[in-house]
Amino acid sequence: MSSTGIAAGKDALEPLELVRSFVNTKRLSKHRDELEETGSLRDWLAEHGLMDVAEPVSEGDLRRAHDVREGLRALLLANNGEPLDRAAVERLDRAARRAGLRPRFEPGTDPVLEPDASGVDGALARLLAVVTRAVADGSWERLKACPLDDCLWAFYDHSKNRSRRWCSMEVCGNVAKARAYRQRHAAHS
Repeated sequence: MSSTGIAAGKDALEPLELVRSFVNTKRLSKHRDELEETGSLRDWLAEHGLMDVAEPVSEGDLRRAHDVREGLRALLLANNGEPLDRAAVERLDRAARRAGLRPRFEPGTDPVLEPDASGVDGALARLLAVVTRAVADGSWERLKACPLDDCLWAFYDHSKNRSRRWCSMEVCGNVAKARAYRQRHAAHS
């Protein structure tokens, strides 16, 4: 579902869909945050197989989850040509350090990144491991955030030349074009 409520089907390739879904737990256009409370964070992480529902979740965990979400959103905006919010990425880095991702090697398989931490920190590390794999396979740069200030919806750019700019051309693209038109005509007046 896009930020406009228009059904869009699955927008990202698995497993990046998990990262896209996490970033989109905050819907600016609807002024809604699915992760407002510790219980809602625990439920979301458990429903997505990132941690056990019995794990405790603190207010600090909730703040770090928000830092990870907004740091990822900052990176997705940068994937879409927007300036990087370095402060958001620094908070993301601090949260990532707590989880201590490390490679695990088993004979006959490719190495995988696993968290040293459990609970919310481990769950967030599992999300960041998905990002690391996507960077390695080249799919990360296609995950973007809509640059419209009151949207910022994460989407996967399926376009051949990787040039998609808006989550929805029919909604956000048209809003941006109308704003630009008004600004041009106001400057001429």
